[in-house]
Amino acid sequence: MPTQALPDGLVAVVKRDCPTCVLVEPVLRQLAAAGTLCVLTQDDPTFPEGMASVIDDTGLERSYGLGIETVPTLLRIEQGRETTRAVGWHRGEWEGVSGVRALGVDLPDYRPGCGSLTTDPNTADELAIRLGGFTFKSRKVEIGSHEDEHEACFDRDWSDGLPVVPPTAVRVYRMLQGTRRDPKEILGLMPPDYEPCTVEKVAANAVMAGCRPEYMPVVIAAVEAVLDEPFSIHAVVATTMFVGPIVIVNGPVRKALGMNSGVNALGQGNRANSTIGRALQLVVRNVGGGKPGGVDRSTLGTPGKLGFCFAENEEDSCWEPLSVERGVAPGTSAVTLFAGAGVRGIVDQTSRTPESLARSFAACLNGTLHPKLFGGLDSIVVISPEHLRVFREAGWSKRRFIAELMDLTTVPVEDIAIGVGGMTPGMPPREPGAKVAKFRQDGLYVVHAGGIAGMFSAILDGWSPSSSSRITTRVVRD
Repeated sequence: MPTQALPDGLVAVVKRDCPTCVLVEPVLRQLAAAGTLCVLTQDDPTFPEGMASVIDDTGLERSYGLGIETVPTLLRIEQGRETTRAVGWHRGEWEGVSGVRALGVDLPDYRPGCGSLTTDPNTADELAIRLGGFTFKSRKVEIGSHEDEHEACFDRDWSDGLPVVPPTAVRVYRMLQGTRRDPKEILGLMPPDYEPCTVEKVAANAVMAGCRPEYMPVVIAAVEAVLDEPFSIHAVVATTMFVGPIVIVNGPVRKALGMNSGVNALGQGNRANSTIGRALQLVVRNVGGGKPGGVDRSTLGTPGKLGFCFAENEEDSCWEPLSVERGVAPGTSAVTLFAGAGVRGIVDQTSRTPESLARSFAACLNGTLHPKLFGGLDSIVVISPEHLRVFREAGWSKRRFIAELMDLTTVPVEDIAIGVGGMTPGMPPREPGAKVAKFRQDGLYVVHAGGIAGMFSAILDGWSPSSSSRITTRVVRD
């Protein structure tokens, strides 16, 4: 590494707040007397005392440039370049680097050093930004010295209504360490404003959502999925319906991030579940401009629009995961996005045969959006372990289960005709005996999640029959 700012000879990097550095102070004087020695001091410009060639490196510029991780470190510089170094105090190594014998004969042969201030968690990331050549493309927003940083985020309309973590440069930089993607990479144009959505902007919103850096690959995959044209996020944001993006995670990343697929999987309490879904919604809001009262025209909305994300319980399922059903290779991490509303319960605590239980599921599914609204709908069934056990013991496959549900939710048109049941909604007249399906052919999906106690499953209702949104899946990559 070039070190033009330092003279040829020996360079010792030390700090007073290091017992080993204090221990070798006599050695430093010995080396200075024997030839050229330059000392870089990281924390106290007066240490070592009484030496002529001491350089104040409290700004850590030179230590950072030299890649110092431990102090003391002794280096030899020749023609402006480092040729060798010794880390910590080891008499033999220091004699080898310096060419001076009988160093510190009254000292122990070896003592480990201390961490360089360049590696201190409180300063390392700041140094990487200040000295490492890292630059942000996003605009920096200055806040007043008397402003509360959390209130400033509310005042600038960056929040979903809950407090957010202020996206400082250091926090965004740390978040970016969770992915190998280029911070300046444009993932797409985020509707409804069609603003360029970079990895860096995703990181800033992941910070605000409360994510950990290791969540970034999943958040990025979710953003890529929401940007897929078939998902139609512009329409999802602008509709007056209840829906928002629901994120379902499959593959090894679930375990790596500690995601919840068990007790209360669709609820609160798990950081990864809660913040990944929230990060996606904040990206749509802060990058794309999808804000309530603006383009977001949902009549009632849903709490899920704060963020809705959960993992599938693959290990305890006898059925293939959703991602595999969607064409992803088994054992591959992936996210699936579905434009859905809230959680609607299926309560059947008495059925012990698959035929009876399937009819319970179908009866609840027939109520999706409206009991007389049929044709082209979507839904996801979240089946609990106790309900899945009934189908597993009977040997039913997922394909058979879905086929049965599709058949049970296909009804004679006269049963749901206009005016039937004293309700105006319904299907217009058709030829006698005609039947109509509740769901489109590829509109019904099944995911396994939930606690092991309780015969309760759930339906995640999709959009209306006229919706343009389609379920999308993206592989998670670093």
